[in-house]
Amino acid sequence: MACHEIAALRLSLMNLLGVKDEAVLAHELAELGMAAEQPGPVRSLARATDFAAVEQAYDMCLSDLEAKLSQMSSNDPQRPYYQTLVVLNKKVECELRNYRQSLHNFYQDLEEVHDHMHAIYPISDEAGV
Repeated sequence: MACHEIAALRLSLMNLLGVKDEAVLAHELAELGMAAEQPGPVRSLARATDFAAVEQAYDMCLSDLEAKLSQMSSNDPQRPYYQTLVVLNKKVECELRNYRQSLHNFYQDLEEVHDHMHAIYPISDEAGV
């Protein structure tokens, strides 16, 4: 059993954060197996390099996972695993949304602080600031 969504998300976060750890890279690629190379949301997620692409690919991965679960029979021995995986990924989806909002707030706060700085120290034409 493989948690492709989590492995691919870890790879995309490595891209975003600039993490250069060959052991982790090899581990996550091994977890993904052929899914790392096959066209689709898992590969897109693993290769994402900006937050919007991460969110979009992750949403597609989660949709595919939910579709797979909905097609499983109720007596499939892997069903409990996939049900748990859907719950885990829903939690991760919430965390991504929270991180995006936190980063957006930080972005806005920087402008507010910047404006406040110029309220205290007005920009002069000579300063070139």
